[in-house]
Amino acid sequence: MNAHQYVQDCLNFIDTSPSPWHVIATLEQRLQAVEFQRLDEKDFWSLTAGGRYYVVRDDSSIIAFVAGSKDLTQNGFKILGAHTDSPGLRLKPNPVLDGDSLLRLAVEVYGGPILATFTDRDLSLAGRVAYRTDTGKIASRLVSFEQALLRLPNLAIHMNRAVNEEGLKLNKQTELPLILANTVAQQLPSDQWLSLLTTASGLTADQILSWELNVYDSQKGAFWGENLAFYANSQLDNLASCHAGTVALLDDASLNGGNTLVCAFFDHEEIGSESCKGAAGSFLPDVLERIALAQQLDKQDYQRALANSLMISADMAHAYQPNFPNAYEPGHKILINHGPVIKINANHRYATHCLSEAFFADLCRQADIPVQKYSHRGDLPCGSTIGPIASAKLGIPTVDVGNPMWAMHSARESAGVYDHAYMIKALQLFFISA
Repeated sequence: MNAHQYVQDCLNFIDTSPSPWHVIATLEQRLQAVEFQRLDEKDFWSLTAGGRYYVVRDDSSIIAFVAGSKDLTQNGFKILGAHTDSPGLRLKPNPVLDGDSLLRLAVEVYGGPILATFTDRDLSLAGRVAYRTDTGKIASRLVSFEQALLRLPNLAIHMNRAVNEEGLKLNKQTELPLILANTVAQQLPSDQWLSLLTTASGLTADQILSWELNVYDSQKGAFWGENLAFYANSQLDNLASCHAGTVALLDDASLNGGNTLVCAFFDHEEIGSESCKGAAGSFLPDVLERIALAQQLDKQDYQRALANSLMISADMAHAYQPNFPNAYEPGHKILINHGPVIKINANHRYATHCLSEAFFADLCRQADIPVQKYSHRGDLPCGSTIGPIASAKLGIPTVDVGNPMWAMHSARESAGVYDHAYMIKALQLFFISA
């Protein structure tokens, strides 16, 4: 594939993945297409050398791995980490608000979105519904409303004269409910909402027990700019990294190179990773240990394997936007389409240290890929990634990297076409490296 083909595939991946739960379903389809076998954490694992496997925890975190033929104790794991969630709005458990002849849905802020960017957009809902099966068991089912279903209309400038000077500020409790419909006469508002949910899920009202639904922008991804050098979509942070990692993992050279490869994509990064399926949980350590145990390694050999391992934490990076020069560290203005970014922070908000930085820089040199280095402006709080969390939990040297992007945490984000191809190439080389 060329760079534009890679990005078109990425846009398709994102457009079919409007929630973290849909991300996993999309990834499963891609993994199964190349003979990856799904494992269950409740079962005994019997792995074969060169075997391809994946395991899902609670529908929105996934770890895919190749059981390498090379000695695990000596060669360790080659791990890529990223996350499946994006900041935005989530539906409240009892969301229906009825008044002024309008039906609105109450939402809660998830993570740190730029709230103003969700106004005046064609919004919809996607997620999962939990229900009781005919046999009395609890199961879940994906739900997605394909059409534009919701809207957050802006207040006219005639009623908010200072908006261009002071910016749009939205009260998280009173000014975020989303308009769904006019109230239907002779129908309870709760019934009106439940009718929509049953139609979308194919379940009866009596079956439905609970749901998790996030708000998403229904506009599809697109190329833009001269020579279509840029692309835009929702959830580039961090589904673009998930896509790049998956493409690199499924490359023939990666699959057949003999290394033990691991792609770990976690939910809940945007809210701190502290959950059973987040990077601060046991998911990755559990899977790595079970891979080692299936290869008959004892505890000491497993620790040796960890000591010989390396992890790349891939999360998007802040590209320089020249309209706002004072937001950036003067010597670290990273540029769109100028290559992947190594992210460095003295207070370890990123996991990169001198040697892991050198490893990735040399990897890019070998692949003839331009590389950039990012440091956050000193008087602004620095964000973080799964890198420091997973690295501390496992004791594995880690480098935090990412592709440059504009408008991180906006409802509509932008990045560079050529950077995406660069990142895929770098990760492919990582997976086959000695």
